[in-house]
Amino acid sequence: MAKKPVWSLPESEIAAIVAGVHSNPFAVLGLHQSGNDWIVRAFIPGAEEMEAQTLDGQRLDSLTHRHDSGFFEGKVSVSSRQPLKLACRNTGGSWIITDTYSFGPVLGPMDDYYMGEGNHLRLHEKLGAHPMQHEGADGVHFAVWAPNASRVSVVGDFNGWDGRRHVMRLRGETGVWEIFVPDAHVGHGYKFELLGRDNNRLPVKSDPFALESELRPATASKVTGPLSVEWTDAAYLQERGKRDARRSPMSIYEVHLGSWRRGEGHGFLDYDAFARELVSYTKDMGFTHLEFLPVSEHPFDPSWGYQPTGLYAPTSRFGDPSGFARLVNAAHAAGLGVILDWVPAHFPTDEHGLARFDGTALYEHEDPRQGYHPDWNTAIYNFGRKEVESFLLNNALYWPGKFHIDGLRVDAVASMLYLDYSRKEGEWIPNKYGGRENLEAIKFLQRVNHEIYGQHPGMVTIAEESTAFPGVSKPTNSGGLGFGFKWNMGFMHDTLSYMTREAIHRKYHQNELTFGLLYAFSENFVLPLSHDEVVHGKGSLLNKMSGDDWQKFATLRAYYAFMWAYPGKKLLFMGQEFAQRAEWNHGQSLDWHLLEHDSHRGVQSVLRDLNKLYISVPALHARDCEGEGFEWMNADDAENSVFSWARHDGTGGPIVVCVSNFTPVKREGYVVPFPKGGHWREIMNTDAQQYWGSGAGNMGGIEASEGPLGGKPASASLTLPPLATVYFMSE
Repeated sequence: MAKKPVWSLPESEIAAIVAGVHSNPFAVLGLHQSGNDWIVRAFIPGAEEMEAQTLDGQRLDSLTHRHDSGFFEGKVSVSSRQPLKLACRNTGGSWIITDTYSFGPVLGPMDDYYMGEGNHLRLHEKLGAHPMQHEGADGVHFAVWAPNASRVSVVGDFNGWDGRRHVMRLRGETGVWEIFVPDAHVGHGYKFELLGRDNNRLPVKSDPFALESELRPATASKVTGPLSVEWTDAAYLQERGKRDARRSPMSIYEVHLGSWRRGEGHGFLDYDAFARELVSYTKDMGFTHLEFLPVSEHPFDPSWGYQPTGLYAPTSRFGDPSGFARLVNAAHAAGLGVILDWVPAHFPTDEHGLARFDGTALYEHEDPRQGYHPDWNTAIYNFGRKEVESFLLNNALYWPGKFHIDGLRVDAVASMLYLDYSRKEGEWIPNKYGGRENLEAIKFLQRVNHEIYGQHPGMVTIAEESTAFPGVSKPTNSGGLGFGFKWNMGFMHDTLSYMTREAIHRKYHQNELTFGLLYAFSENFVLPLSHDEVVHGKGSLLNKMSGDDWQKFATLRAYYAFMWAYPGKKLLFMGQEFAQRAEWNHGQSLDWHLLEHDSHRGVQSVLRDLNKLYISVPALHARDCEGEGFEWMNADDAENSVFSWARHDGTGGPIVVCVSNFTPVKREGYVVPFPKGGHWREIMNTDAQQYWGSGAGNMGGIEASEGPLGGKPASASLTLPPLATVYFMSE
């Protein structure tokens, strides 16, 4: 028997390659030098004959068939390292592939350094799947972080989903695995197949950095190319960068794309349809911003996107990433900002997702007292791990960087800030000082806000934070969390509580509408009437209002005008602008047919006109977050359930006096203190007939007489329509 060459691979290593458990296939597969010889080894299941070729197709040498599963090796006539092709044959035919293992790595030492530090701020360009040309060949580079796996393979449409074919290269201490697959291309589905520390096979995982995913219920990631969009928003972004969001109008239309409007056969509209229909509607209604419930890929429709498995991938329910980019571009062309709901507080435990990604608690805490969320049956990110912080931070920067997003509304911030959130005594672990604050999450949020505001001028971040945690919207350099705004949950709770009461009882609860002014300027607030208020048996906003049908509509119109004149930015969930009667159902379209009725069209018209006033009258928005913009005229008339106040723009411009009457009683000759005398024009009356009101009012304006009343320099006698809010603007 002829002696085997020194370069011949031992049977044990061949068996490991064939079984897909070799610890370092790059050390043996591909092109290697042995003395003066160049050796090629390849494993192509199903091949019975194999010949090596140069990248341009020049034939080299035939290789020896060493294993029936398709392992080959042999000398080739080359003089230097280079990528190779492999011509394969069996009884069924022939094919040519480009040898993955003859290519060098794509990532370099600087990537390792910055990833190791946790300071790589372009991770989405390095990890994940990226079509590229490498060493003369077109293909896709795949990379994934899985430090505790003993083997990671990329599987997909390009290799028959066979985990033995493309076992990846481990990049030392970073825990990142990478491989360049020359025969992969845009459109291919893929996942990662991992073996745990003991070579146990783990659930096949979707790519944490996938830029596109299959349509649910399929869960594979997809290789995607450059965005197909012609951005035309340079001027918009430049103007946005100069804007002071605190002193600019912000009226947000909150939308769940899956149920705003449905298409033919009850199917979803696509992103391009939203670019046409939703953008034009939102613009016509006078809103300044669209806010989308999470668009990141998620497997379960009833989660509304709040349990995402693909943070970097716009959901495929409505099309591809390019379609989403075109939607944002269309919004900007209409002058609308786009805000995304962003979910860094927790993630679902779906088998294909992040949970125990490499067989260990990689993205989450191992201890359920830190890593399990009892409210949502989800996992909690380990914010103290630099790689996890980097994953989330890069995602926050990805959306404005790639898709020109104007803001992030950060979900469930309160659950991030407190270690004992929704936990009983003994179910949580105190911080190093013995306290309940999650110091690592606080540091993470501060860094996210610091980087976003530093890198994307004019962008805003908004915290959904329901506690009295101090400094949520204060700058990080003064110890705050650094958010631009915070949802004012107290306003929502108190005012809705008031509106649900029978009008005759409201006089006993005057403080529910006045208490909020004691803290209205402690943060930069957004006033939210969000999706959370119209689900889970809470009913619609219309049905929260007390009284008969006429009173419900009148109260809702008056409430909206009260809110639009109250300090703070505005947010309204879709459907409530035309007084949807039914509770929101994520599985069907809004009830647009209601606009056939005058009552619903009246509410819609009020909202449209309120938005136009809010934008065009500086007194209503310029000092939303500062005390100088608000002044009570009379907050004490509980007996009549009447409230009056003034809004100022801070520069001495026209003043707006707002008066709300929350009883069904028309009040004539009602005297209200005014900030100055003279003629005041009535610019809003929610009882106007065009809004389906009774038509009571002040004939377009009033005269305020000089002379002190209630500590103010003037007063005016008004007609207060029943269940209505009226605005007067100084001339």
